[in-house]
Amino acid sequence: MKARWGGLALVGLALVGCGHGFGPGADDLPGYAREAGVPRVKSERDLPELPLDRHEFSGRDHKRMDQARAHLVRQCMRSFGFADFPLNPGRGPLMSEKFIATAVSVAPYGILDLGQARRWGYGFDPERAAAWNEKAEPKGRVPTQREYEVLHGFGTEDGGEKVVRGREVPDGGCAAEGARRLMEDVGDQERLWGYVSGRTQKIDEAVARDERVRRAFRDWSRCVMGRGFKEYESPVAAFRDKAWSAGRKDADAPPSKRELGMAVADVECKRKLNTAGVWWAVSDEKQRADVRDNKAGYAAVREDRDRVRATVREVLGEK
Repeated sequence: MKARWGGLALVGLALVGCGHGFGPGADDLPGYAREAGVPRVKSERDLPELPLDRHEFSGRDHKRMDQARAHLVRQCMRSFGFADFPLNPGRGPLMSEKFIATAVSVAPYGILDLGQARRWGYGFDPERAAAWNEKAEPKGRVPTQREYEVLHGFGTEDGGEKVVRGREVPDGGCAAEGARRLMEDVGDQERLWGYVSGRTQKIDEAVARDERVRRAFRDWSRCVMGRGFKEYESPVAAFRDKAWSAGRKDADAPPSKRELGMAVADVECKRKLNTAGVWWAVSDEKQRADVRDNKAGYAAVREDRDRVRATVREVLGEK
């Protein structure tokens, strides 16, 4: 499942499908949270896949696309005489500023991890973030000045020509050429990358207006207020409360007792009321309806996605 509606977190959700039955304690849930089709959700693992997830690239797809793109870039660089160009070149002084990947979207129900809430409140373990970034850092050697110019096409972006070994360097260099080749069989790139996200935004707006979700959020808000905290419109509003960041001198500073208490109350109230289960069920219902109503658009996206997958398999030597 891919998280929606904003809010930031350091760690992506690893979600797996499950049945829609109810676990122990289901009789204690409000009636609307026990209706047919509403999964009992106590952690991210309890959230099934949503319909639109099956129309997008998966995490595995993105990893394989990165691998294929790296192979295409290296092929391009070798064609200009750089026979030992690394598959995953490291970053050096010529490369752009180091990218720190620290954020992914969080759905409107916010966090569900009680252990995280107790230790980090609405923040995240900086050691885990550092380890993730260390793992993501390329391991190959740093390109030379000459390689870097061909890799990124210095002089080609403004219409200038750069000839190496009797051939013009492609616009944007081999890095851009690799990305173009990966997408060369796609019929409509704008549709491929924007259609599902556009439909998702419209559906999420409808989900937010749905009375079942509004009621679930109202009950959640009353629950946290009953524990001594202020009224919030939704769990994501609590997650985004600027009071948490304002109370920290830097990103690695420990959370306040107030933040820890609110985060714990947030998660425990969501578990008690099955807030995430209700949100998921309404989203599932509306996404299924949207797929039925827009079959041609979704089919076109899947076809282009499958063309990219075929290119990836070819580049990686799998067919």
